[in-house]
Amino acid sequence: QVHLEESGGGSVQAGGSLSLSCAASSPTNTRLCLGWFRQAPGKEREWVAYISSAYTAPYYARSVQGRFTISKDDANNSVALEMSSLQPEDTAMYYCAADPSEGCSRQSSYYSFWGQGTQVTVSA
Repeated sequence: QVHLEESGGGSVQAGGSLSLSCAASSPTNTRLCLGWFRQAPGKEREWVAYISSAYTAPYYARSVQGRFTISKDDANNSVALEMSSLQPEDTAMYYCAADPSEGCSRQSSYYSFWGQGTQVTVSA
């Protein structure tokens, strides 16, 4: 069982920056795929980025490439999402997701565990 707790988020004007963090409580030495997704009102959940415990290279959706940075802290079993140059279209509920596997996926159905979500609102 993996428990995920997000923090951060909030409201910012376009062009601003926000940081999200997700603490993962899992059994010791559990390798996790950690990802971020977002869901705007009336839209499907969208993959944003993921990073694996097994591999160092993160992967990003094209819509956030170059603006968002995902990083993990293995010592604290947490994952962060640094967001810059935010635009109104980035407004959404952001979710942390995890799966106890070395691989990762862009598909939300791949992930076994989810956080409660944190709201990000970007005004024009």
